[in-house]
Amino acid sequence: MTTETASAVTLPGGEMLAWSDRTDPADDGPLAALAARLVPAGARVLLAGPHGPAVLDALAHTRLTCLLRGYPDATAVAGRVDRVLVSGPRGLPAGEEYDVVIAGAGLDAIESVEGERLGWDELLARLVAAVRPGGDLLLRLDNPLGVHRLTAAESWYAGRGDAEWTVGGVLDAARPANLAQVHERLTVAGMRVGTCYAGYPRPDLTTALLAADELARHTTSGLFDAVLHAACTDGYTGRFVLADPARLAVDALHAGRAADLAPSWLVLARRPATGSGGTDDDSGDPPPRLDRPEDPPPGVGGPDRLPVAFFADATAGGTVVEVRDGPPGWHWHQSGVTVPAPSTDAPNAGREPAHRDPAAPDGPVPDGRLLRSLLLDGCLRRDTALLRRLLRGYADWLDGQAEQGRLAGAVALAGADSLVVDGDRWGVLDRGWRADAPLPVDVVLVRTLWRFAADLLTGGYAHPWTSTLDVTGLTVLLGGVAGRDVDRAAVEAAMAKGATAAEAEVSPTDPPPGPRSYQQLREAWLRQREENTRLTALLTWTENLLTSRERALRRAEAKINLMSGSLSYKVGRLALTPARMAKRGARAAKRRARTAIAAKQGEQK
Repeated sequence: MTTETASAVTLPGGEMLAWSDRTDPADDGPLAALAARLVPAGARVLLAGPHGPAVLDALAHTRLTCLLRGYPDATAVAGRVDRVLVSGPRGLPAGEEYDVVIAGAGLDAIESVEGERLGWDELLARLVAAVRPGGDLLLRLDNPLGVHRLTAAESWYAGRGDAEWTVGGVLDAARPANLAQVHERLTVAGMRVGTCYAGYPRPDLTTALLAADELARHTTSGLFDAVLHAACTDGYTGRFVLADPARLAVDALHAGRAADLAPSWLVLARRPATGSGGTDDDSGDPPPRLDRPEDPPPGVGGPDRLPVAFFADATAGGTVVEVRDGPPGWHWHQSGVTVPAPSTDAPNAGREPAHRDPAAPDGPVPDGRLLRSLLLDGCLRRDTALLRRLLRGYADWLDGQAEQGRLAGAVALAGADSLVVDGDRWGVLDRGWRADAPLPVDVVLVRTLWRFAADLLTGGYAHPWTSTLDVTGLTVLLGGVAGRDVDRAAVEAAMAKGATAAEAEVSPTDPPPGPRSYQQLREAWLRQREENTRLTALLTWTENLLTSRERALRRAEAKINLMSGSLSYKVGRLALTPARMAKRGARAAKRRARTAIAAKQGEQK
């Protein structure tokens, strides 16, 4: 450890010398984008608890102090910040105030076990005291009744890990258990609650922050539908869960409860200029506020004028994308924050050459419902008229977007999970991907239908057609519903280069990709059992048919053997022998005569 690093670390007492709270670097992308949007240059910021490198980079333009309880974490960030305090909340200097206090890991990650435990309300009071009048507090809280708890395969109350010193839940009355209680606790602490974001997909991994008020207001938003589905699918991939978190999150959105079932909340609160009174002073002047960068005009984007959503786009290498509200409506904006993320193929691009436009996403966000949800709704309700209207409308829209029968740009790669429908208007949510070469309209249509058919069958969704169809057969049927003449050969040709290795091997009896849901695994087992029952019945019928044919053959052979040993059969055979010999002799004489005639005709010529 260098002298510079040692001088940046202060140990006022209560430090945990061997403990580390280091988090996943991909967790802090949306939080980093929000912090960069919230905190102006030169502000005094207290970063309470562990945060990833993306947050430190986003706050590089500020005077940053970190409060950590683990000494290894302190040495890792020393040199990148102005000061590091290694202590519990008691280590904060009395009377020291900051423009912004950020507790993006929650209050539990601040309290040290080396000393007296303060409890949730006292921890909050310590942080509120560190906020200057007119300053902001950004606080994250876990939801004890979130999607992660409702779908967890392991009981939340049986944890025995090193980090699980206390088990939080609705039984702990000392902690807020819902958003209303969070607002009440902050108000009692002397704060004015502003914007609240719902964090998905897990408390320990937040790749999407969605404004709670907007979630309750736009329950049919195709954007929210797509973001929640993608975040929960990617966030739980390979994990064993009781039910599909993506399905539950989307259903909660449609019911207006997506914020209530969010795994975590991120709340922005402001300390009034007069302190605990919560009102302005007698002068009538408004309380001082931070001049945030790039503020939109007043009245735009909610009370705090912050974006509607932040989410990390895994298909763009982890770039955090903002959705801002304005007079024309929602529009895309790149935050400039990038977090590590696994490489992901372009949506519906498969093996086709495609590239990501560095200037995208940009422009307005199209309104409407997600095509995938509308198609699933039609299948579940057996509404063939709705399915026919949607699929034919999609096929006609592709024709209208095509030039000389080919599609280019984002339209060529957009599938049912990135298309929105608003009456007769269609739009593409993710316009960042571009196809390197235009694709025929029929190929784009078949690939979209094939992927939806795979989701429909592997997800175990009910639909109005026969259950014995495979993915290709269902694609052919959907093509007919769309009013297009599609056969199996056309489907196989379209997917030959457009399907990934995993997609090429998909079977109707397989569970869907992503989380390992016991519910979906059971549905896959039931489908496999039905298929095995059908194959067993077919095998039994085939065996019975072969047995009956074998018995008939044996009866015929017995009759032949019986007849071949009788006197009449032998006499008849002796009578027929001279006739057969005469017939063979006549044929030989005929051949010799033809040969002789042909030879004479050759000599005459």
